Amino acid sequence: MFGIAIEIWVLVGLMIMAIMLLMAMLARLYRKAGPHEALVVYGFRGTRVVKGRGTVIFPMIENCRDLSLELMSFDVAPQQDLYTKQGVAVTVEAVAQIKVKSDTESILTAAEQFLTKSDQEREGLIRLVMEGHLRGIIGQLTVEEIVKQPEMVGDRMRSTCADDMNKMGLEVISFTIKEVKDKNEYISNMGKPDVARIKRDADVATAEAERDTAIRRALATREAAVARAQADQERVLAETLSLAKQAESQRDLEVKKAQYLEVTKKQQAQADKAYDIQTNVMQQQVVAEAVKVQQVEKEQQVKVQEAEILRREKELIATVLKGAEIERQRIETLAEAEKQRLTMEADGHASAIRAQGEAEAEIIFKKGEAEAKAMNVKAEAYQEYNQAAVIDKLFSGLPEIVRALAAPLANVDRITVVSTGNDGAAGLNKVTGDLTKMAAQVPALFETLSGMNLGEMLGKVRQIGDKTEKPPTPPSK
Repeated sequence: MFGIAIEIWVLVGLMIMAIMLLMAMLARLYRKAGPHEALVVYGFRGTRVVKGRGTVIFPMIENCRDLSLELMSFDVAPQQDLYTKQGVAVTVEAVAQIKVKSDTESILTAAEQFLTKSDQEREGLIRLVMEGHLRGIIGQLTVEEIVKQPEMVGDRMRSTCADDMNKMGLEVISFTIKEVKDKNEYISNMGKPDVARIKRDADVATAEAERDTAIRRALATREAAVARAQADQERVLAETLSLAKQAESQRDLEVKKAQYLEVTKKQQAQADKAYDIQTNVMQQQVVAEAVKVQQVEKEQQVKVQEAEILRREKELIATVLKGAEIERQRIETLAEAEKQRLTMEADGHASAIRAQGEAEAEIIFKKGEAEAKAMNVKAEAYQEYNQAAVIDKLFSGLPEIVRALAAPLANVDRITVVSTGNDGAAGLNKVTGDLTKMAAQVPALFETLSGMNLGEMLGKVRQIGDKTEKPPTPPSK
């Protein structure tokens, strides 16, 4: 069994090797054609063209060759001069683009003619054909046509070479003339007439343009001058109208100013008169108000003096009478306290000492009582002195009161007397009469301020004078 298994494995291995060898042989026999080439296969099955796919080439009985389908570009420049229809010798350089046609018949035709030749040999054959046709076409055309219409030369070349190219399985893709030259400077001189004509036409056009410009400039200048003149006329007319209107406006303004001045003067005169009248009225009112103010000031001064008198009176009472009363009470209190003290001390001593103490206490009490009476008499004297002092102050203040009453009149710069009577001096007599009445009211003012009758106060003064001790009369010698 083991030997049979080995044999099977050997057979399998040999079969695999045979298959691989067969596949390798087939891979070497299989040829593929790219998109830029064609395979020309020939052998026992005849000649066939393979393009864009692959095929198996059996060895010994078949063979194949590659044929390029790529574009061939080469220069077509004959060495000899080419003569035009005019007999002018020119040298033409062109570029031709040629390729093998893609159909099977053309590929087989090209393979018959060029398959055994190199690229240089193939291009040489094609160039000879192209140069021959170019020479024939140039001989049918003039230099002007060749230079000015190179596309027409290319079209003729393609149409003329088409039959010969088809016979070789080729086609002309394009034919372009690069340069056309000549040895006699025909081409360079060919453009001179046109250049001269163009220059002449340009000069003529320039002259015509300058002429038209000058004409238009002159027309524009004339129109501008006319327009300027019209504008000046309109400006002068407008200025004249404006000056006339300004004169009319100035005239109207002067008339209105005169009217306004007349009205203003009338109103000013009326206002001045009214002002004078009102000034007189106001002055009278001011005088009346000043008198009222002086009366009020006098009344206030009287009230102030009354308050001052009351304050002085209360101050004297508080300082003199109250002091005496307090001193009396103090002495009495001290005496009473001393009496009680001595009484208490006397209670602890003998009756003789008690009696002596009572006697001493009585003496002290009498002494205090006498001092208290003296103080009362002094207080009464102070009170009488207070009244006398008040009277003295009142009499001594009479000039000041009269001066204060007359002070407002001293500040009056001018007195306007308005009299309603027939006698012109009545107003002045009224002023002096008022001053006399004011002076006559002074005693009543003193009685109002002091609260006492002036006659009674003067009587008290006489009584005080009588109480004072008269100095002894010196003895007569």
